[in-house]
Order: sequence, then structure tokens, then C-alpha cells
Amino acid sequence: MTNNKHLIAVDLDGTLLSDDKKVSQRNKAALQEAMKQGHEVVIATGRPFRASYMYYQEVGMTTPIVNFNGAFVHHPQNDNWGTFHEPLSLDVVKDVIQVSEKYQIHNILAEVMDDVYFHFHDEKLLDIFGFGNPRMETGDLKQILKKDPTSVLIHASEDEVEKIRKYLSEVHAEVIDHRRWAAPWHVIEIVRSGINKAVGLKKVADYYNIPTSNIIAFGDEDNDFEMIEFAGVGVAMGNAIPQLKERANVITKTNEENGIAHFLEKNLL
Repeated sequence: MTNNKHLIAVDLDGTLLSDDKKVSQRNKAALQEAMKQGHEVVIATGRPFRASYMYYQEVGMTTPIVNFNGAFVHHPQNDNWGTFHEPLSLDVVKDVIQVSEKYQIHNILAEVMDDVYFHFHDEKLLDIFGFGNPRMETGDLKQILKKDPTSVLIHASEDEVEKIRKYLSEVHAEVIDHRRWAAPWHVIEIVRSGINKAVGLKKVADYYNIPTSNIIAFGDEDNDFEMIEFAGVGVAMGNAIPQLKERANVITKTNEENGIAHFLEKNLL
């Protein structure tokens, strides 16, 4: 069995979760059957831990979890496993905030693990980020931010997003990586350079001694690029962006059609 043990990595939004943010019975059954057969199932998400733990529990996982696109990896059930936290440098972040204020931004948020700091008060975003009851504070980030943040989000108007990204690439390419959120959000997400889901996934695979060829990864967005390329079998959801489908080995059905279960039932179980 050992040489046939697989690590199954699932993204949450647009992948494991339906559009109304639920895990379908069929997806849950397929993942639980995989675990019963001795495979490991791991979540790899851009979400913070507090906003992904309920799905971890619902599926009944027993693995480490990859949050913030790889910037934070830990084992919810085993404190001895170690905690990997790769935050951004506070100096760089303050720099970025200062420059961003010259553009038409709606807001800037910094997340330090499970604390969320808002540059401006923002009812719409409070709703999204209030998930899991983090500690939230609002005020000038250059003043209130005292620790290196795990990730920074800039919410701007659509035409400003590209200008800000151009600046980030030209000035801070060495130290940060940035991505764009899926529509309808015009959000730039910034993490430390060299951090992505594949980095987190490799830590988990090494821990279980599972070779890359036995990793199956499911995703739908540009923050899944590295993970899909790293996995032995990279599976793009039917609803994935075209660039991810090009990188994937296989394209399955959409997140609304139980794409994960569809692939696993056919190929692994």
C-alpha cells in the first residue's frame, strides 16, 4: 500500500466548495473514501486558518493544512509538527502602503495570522473577513501595524490594479509576490516572495514521505499555478481560468458538478 499512497490536495473556493460555499455530499464521500483507503487529504487555500477549519472538520481531515497560499502551514491536531510562518517584512509593507495611497484605492488590509487590520472602515469587506471572528482593528496601517503581516490585500478600482501591480513588480520583485483575485473583486494579494501553495504542499508530502508523482492537486485560479505544476497529477476544475487549464494534466468537471469526486471516483477509488 505504501508505494501507492497518494496525497490529495484541494483548494477551497471554486474547487472543493460549491458557489454557495458548501462541501457537497458527493465530494465529501469521495474524500472520506480516499482517506479510508489510506490516502491523505490536505487543504491548500489562500484563506486564513480560521476561515478554512470548518471544512477541515466537516470532511474529517487529520493532516496539516496550508493557509495564506503557503505563508502559514501547521497541523491543527499536532502541536509538535511545527509551525511554518513566512510573513512579509513590515518595512516593505509600510513602503507599499505609502505608495498605494497615491492611487485610487478603496482599502488596504493586512492580516497577521488571525488578526485583521483595515486601513479604512469597510462594511463590505468586514463581512468577508469577519468570518471565524478574527480580532479586527481599523486605522492608519503605517501606525497600527506592529508585526510582520502574513499577507496584505489592496482593494482598488479596476484600472488602478494593473498600475499598482506594475509598481510592485518593478520596485519590490525581489521580496514580494502578488496576484490578482478573481472577478468581481479588484484585489491585489501580496505575500512574501517565493511563497506559494506548492511550497506548503511539499512540506506536507515530505512529512508523509509521498513522492511528487503521487500528489493529486485540484485548483481553479492563478494562486494554484505552482501547486498544479508541482503535483504529479495537476487537475484543473471545469470552471478554472484558461491559464490554469493549460498547465494542468487533466481537466475535470466544475465545482458545481462535484469535479473532485468525479475525478477521484474514476481514477483513484
